[in-house]
Formats: sequence, C-alpha cells, structure tokens
Amino acid sequence: MREEPEYLPYGIIHTEADGARVAVRHAGTAIDLAAMAADGAFRAVGGPAAAWFAAPRLNGFMEAGPDVWRGVRGELLDAVEGGRADRYRIALDRVEQRLPARVGDYTDFYASYHHAYRVGARFRDPDKAVLPHWFKLPVGYHGRASSVVVSGTDIVRPNGQRPSFGPTTELDFEVELGIFIGKGNPLTKPVAAKHAESHIFGFVLLNDWSARDFQRWEYVPLGPFTSKHFATSVSPWVVPLEALKARKVEIPEQDPDLFPYLREPSPWALDIPYEVRRNGALIRTGNFRNLHWSPSQMIAHHTVTGCNLNPGDLFGSGTVSGPEPGSEGCLLETDGPYLEDGETVVISAPGFGEVSGRVFPAVSVPG
Repeated sequence: MREEPEYLPYGIIHTEADGARVAVRHAGTAIDLAAMAADGAFRAVGGPAAAWFAAPRLNGFMEAGPDVWRGVRGELLDAVEGGRADRYRIALDRVEQRLPARVGDYTDFYASYHHAYRVGARFRDPDKAVLPHWFKLPVGYHGRASSVVVSGTDIVRPNGQRPSFGPTTELDFEVELGIFIGKGNPLTKPVAAKHAESHIFGFVLLNDWSARDFQRWEYVPLGPFTSKHFATSVSPWVVPLEALKARKVEIPEQDPDLFPYLREPSPWALDIPYEVRRNGALIRTGNFRNLHWSPSQMIAHHTVTGCNLNPGDLFGSGTVSGPEPGSEGCLLETDGPYLEDGETVVISAPGFGEVSGRVFPAVSVPG
C-alpha cells in the first residue's frame, strides 16, 4: 500500500541513549520532537512543549487541545518543508516503537452495519440479524485497558470456557479503527455529537483479538468478557484528525429521528482503505468508510450519562466490514478458518503503517 508521509503521525520512540520520547514519522524516519523542543521549537504554540515531547507517552500533549495540536502541526509542516527538521531525523530501524499513550480506559463499539448483519445472521434469525435499537444508538462495551499492546507484541492463545475448559479453538482477528481521545470532559458534563470532534486527538489501526468459542458461551445474558479482554493490538503511530480532514466522507441513511445529542450536521467516516495479510498472503481488503456511526456520535453516546473521558482513552470502532465478499473484517463472518499457533496477522493502511501480531501457544493454567 502507498504511504502518505504528509500525515506526520505521532508516536513514542525509544533508544538506549535517550530513552523514550515523542516523535513523528516522515519519509521512513522518526523526527525527534523532544530534541526539537529542547532546541527551542514550538514555543509559539504555548504550553510546556519540552515536557510534552520528552515524556514517554503522548497523554500530556493530547490534553493540550486542538489549538495547540494545530499550532504544532503547522510548525512541523514548515520545518519539514524547509529542511529544518532534517537534523532531528532517526532511521526507523534504529528505534524501538512503544505504546503511544497511557490507556486509562478502552471502549469497543459495534458500528459497522455489514459486520453487525453477518454476525447477527449467524447467531440469530437472519430476518432479525440487526435489532431495531442498533439504529438508535452506537452499541458498545467497556473493554480492558491493561491488555492494550503495541504492534508486534506476541499474542498468547487464551484459555477459557466453551463450555469445556481449555485453549480457544476459534481465535480471530478484528479489523478496527482506533480513536484516541485528546482533551477530555468533566464528570457530569456530556458532549453533544456536534461538538465532539474537538475531543479527538487521532486514529490508529486496531486489532481486537477474539476467542469466538468463548464469546458464544458467555455472550448471553451479559456480553463479551474473557473472549475479548486478553489482547488488543494498536499500531504505534497516531494519525492526527487534522491530517485526515480530506479523507472525511458522509455516512448515509441514518435514522432521521435520532435523539438531539446524537445529531451532527454531517455524520462522517474516513475513506481509508485497509488490507489484511495472514502469514504474508492477502486475505482481506476493505475500507473504514463502512461505518454507520461516526466517531463524534460514539463520543456523544459515551458521555451522555455524564461519563468523563480522559486524555489517552481509546475507542475501537468495532469490526469494519464492507458489503462485498473479501471485505469481511474478521474470520467469524466466513466461519474461519481460525488462527493456528505460529500464524501472523498484519493489518495495514496508507499513512498508518501496520498493526501486527503472532500467535503463540496457550500457557498452562494452575488449579
């Protein structure tokens, strides 16, 4: 897939000499923002740039808000185009890439109609595959933040009930768009969809690994738990929303009678193609434009009760699938074949890089 380096995504790099700090990726290199800030860059944007970019996570910068993000990006674009960033470049093969943010909370949504329909048709009467309330609100569940890992982290096959006990025999991937929250909202202060965009810092590729046999067993009456919480992988580079404005496309055919807090002038998704490779072979192609609910609507529904979001909170879009054969965003939709030990899954998208993981055998459980 063609890379689009003008995105200038943010990430965390680590070297033995200088430790972990913030960088942006451009033209096959990492531009060290901590070193730039130490030399006096970014003073005009306001705020403690040296502290933000010397930190081992992006959370401080995420909290600064959209005016600061735009100011930093504008200065970066000027520095890259003018050659002033060249002295701060480091080859990517000389750095270790780390988890970009401290993830305090993780929420996974279920926002792609084609995925919801195919899964619903497998678990229920096909005539009732997507229940009526799915069109009224962005369905989601609270995931496990402690097991969010950066691309390249090994995935150990989980043990659990199905209803017998043992390692999952139906290990699956899920292609999702990850949404990092920037500036949060105070407790008891909801954010309406039409105002929610200013709370989005940026996007990553996300693979929400799933044990489908566990999921069927625990799905009724409450929902996903052990089938989902053992690992969620994200790509290391966060593409800022400001870089993706030209990729925004309108979501068609939403219910015209949505409650006011979910209404926005033009509900949107991102026209970003993706590929999935299994052991190097291309098995899926799709596009993140195939969402029924926008990121802004996800924020609005999450906060409507007064729930507070914090910088670094992570949303998953849920599996994004298209209508065509070959655009299914997981193996469940095609009834496998599910992942075996030793297999590798790589999800990639232009300008985002990739999120990868290799499956390792289950470990023994005491008891």
